[in-house]
Amino acid sequence: MARHGSLLSRSGLTPGQLAMHAFLLLCAFAMLFPFYWMLLTAFRPSQEVFSPTFHWLPQTFVGLDNFRAAFGKAPLLRFMLNGAVICAGILAVQLLTAIPCAYALAKYEFRGRGLLFALVLFALCVPVQVPALPLYMTLAFTGTLDSYFALMLPFFLSVFAIFLFRQVFRSFPDDVIHAARLDGMGEMEILWRIVVPSAGPAIAAFAVFSVTAHWNDLYWPLVVVTSPELAPPPLGMMYFNDPDIGSSFGTLMAAATLLTAPLTVLFLFAQRHFVQGVTMTGVK
Repeated sequence: MARHGSLLSRSGLTPGQLAMHAFLLLCAFAMLFPFYWMLLTAFRPSQEVFSPTFHWLPQTFVGLDNFRAAFGKAPLLRFMLNGAVICAGILAVQLLTAIPCAYALAKYEFRGRGLLFALVLFALCVPVQVPALPLYMTLAFTGTLDSYFALMLPFFLSVFAIFLFRQVFRSFPDDVIHAARLDGMGEMEILWRIVVPSAGPAIAAFAVFSVTAHWNDLYWPLVVVTSPELAPPPLGMMYFNDPDIGSSFGTLMAAATLLTAPLTVLFLFAQRHFVQGVTMTGVK
């Protein structure tokens, strides 16, 4: 007992803090283990997946064969390019529309502002499946199905972005805005040159949310896309399912590793801004 007490005193942790760290490590393991399993399966043959004994490392290394088969079975680079185009287009329009709307709700006094903000909160509760049918009929009527535009249209206006940026803009000092107006700056110039640069972490956080959501979206592409040339990464993964022989798990996980890597790299680069943007939201 004395030895354990001396270890705790040297670490500077109380028993409660030590238990909390152990719980967080357990949660981290539960979150990371599926990714480890994906990588492990990508580097071993399919028969090892159904082995009655578990091994932390592949008994037979066939990683190069799995990745080569993944590239040969489907145009993975094309899927990633489609995902990048879709995510970049959606994010650009979302920022161009949500930032002015959020600034108006945060800094302008006008009749009906509370009602508009209530509608924003209500729209957060509406899933994309609700307007799917009228959107599909509109795209079919205009002949724009099976296109990048059809993949991006439902997400051009993000009520979550309006809510997030409105909370951030509320904390921006009004005195700075009044001083800029006295200097002769227009409202849009104040917004884009003064207010928006201060919200960089929040924009980075939203960018991570937006790109992750639309890179991984399967429902809407499955509805509006029929050409393999336009398939985003989740829809492209369906080409690895063979109804006759079943899925080759090594090839499937190799493809999943490649299609997951861009999101992982994006988050690692934006991690500091993402955390800062999330924690600063709503702080006044």
